[in-house]
Amino acid sequence: MGKLATEMLKGTLEGIVLAILSTRPAYGYEITAWLRDRGFADIAEGTIYALLIRVERHGLVDVEKVPSEKGPPRKVYRLNADGREYLDEFWRTWGFLTDRLEQLREGGR
Repeated sequence: MGKLATEMLKGTLEGIVLAILSTRPAYGYEITAWLRDRGFADIAEGTIYALLIRVERHGLVDVEKVPSEKGPPRKVYRLNADGREYLDEFWRTWGFLTDRLEQLREGGR
């Protein structure tokens, strides 16, 4: 992924992760693997874990520790009501931005 794509992804990654969590609860590595399977190969696991800590601090997810077959318990993240509101706002903003960008691409019509 090029530098521009990386910078653009930084601004949207939180919404992307919350969108993933809107479909099902997941733990950090699972989210990273899902993203990599869909072409986001350059995303570091540490980036996802830092983002998950941030959304947890902001009260957008609920966290449950679940026993793991290997090692310590896993933290499983589940989108909560505040997270759903935030995600709805993310999609509204995304729609606004993509509409405006398409207008610019088409010559400002």
